[in-house]
Amino acid sequence: DDEEIDFSKPFRRLPMLQGIEEYAGVKPEAFKSLDSALEAMKSLGLDTEGETMVGGIIEKIHERFVQPRLVQPTFITDFPTENSPLAKMRADDPSLTRRFELYIAKQECGNAFSEINDPIDQKERFILQAQQRAAGDDEAHPMDEDYIRALEYGMPPCGGFGMGIDRLVMILLNQKSIRDVLLFPQMKPEAGEKGPELPFAEPEPAEIDFSKVRTEPLFEDLVDFETFSRSDFRAVKVLECEAVKKSKKLLKFLLDDGSGTPRTILSGIHPFYEPEELVGKTLIAITNLPPRAMMGIDSCGMIISAVHEEEGEEKLHVLMVDPRIPAGAKLY
Repeated sequence: DDEEIDFSKPFRRLPMLQGIEEYAGVKPEAFKSLDSALEAMKSLGLDTEGETMVGGIIEKIHERFVQPRLVQPTFITDFPTENSPLAKMRADDPSLTRRFELYIAKQECGNAFSEINDPIDQKERFILQAQQRAAGDDEAHPMDEDYIRALEYGMPPCGGFGMGIDRLVMILLNQKSIRDVLLFPQMKPEAGEKGPELPFAEPEPAEIDFSKVRTEPLFEDLVDFETFSRSDFRAVKVLECEAVKKSKKLLKFLLDDGSGTPRTILSGIHPFYEPEELVGKTLIAITNLPPRAMMGIDSCGMIISAVHEEEGEEKLHVLMVDPRIPAGAKLY
């Protein structure tokens, strides 16, 4: 959008619940209980499936109705405690934390909070997060006993601030895409140039003691051929891959599936792969699953991976195939 951003004035400070009241018309009282928060979410036309936390509902309403209105520099303050497992609670309202995010041109450009230095409080937060994780929330923070033990030795009051420099440069240079301000994506052959074709090298297999490997048992229920044939498995080329903001697990893939329209798929494989490892690879995806919203992004399909357990630790390998297989090739 061609809107002028004014950096000369003091940045606005807007509590998250106040922003929801201002831009979505929902009063803070609606978030006093889970039932009333779910009703508020329904009234706004948002999907409530799987929502078990008031804090998660608040953040989704914020992302849908408030963030798109934050053109001028704005500090969003007072994040829900449920969404901020490492941030110190406000003394006057334990449901909120001493945390803020900076938004400019509708984008998050910074995140800061006062860190918890009370090991008891931190352990209680981790326990709550572990319960949410066990209930199926992949975004919940895992238990970290080592961190709690370190806090028990004592930590002075402290805080941190993280700034998205690339996004800020995007705004200052009036660029529409973050790729236009990154150095390395621009380091590619000039138009018309073609790099040398290299032979496809099979990766060296790592030595595995298969006596310590455990796999899930085969399904006993049979699937008829007609049901199986409705699953559309395709070879896909990874055009872009990046970590999803605020997620420790999700990677966002932009894929060439042979249709001519790039396909977006989210996959929870970040603990096993960095995004740059996967760009240019040829993977396998199922492409006719209904879109599923994850972190506010529609995921249109699923990347196929192989999973096993080795000495009690989960191992995951994305299925990568010969790059000579064209995008869109169907698997039978």
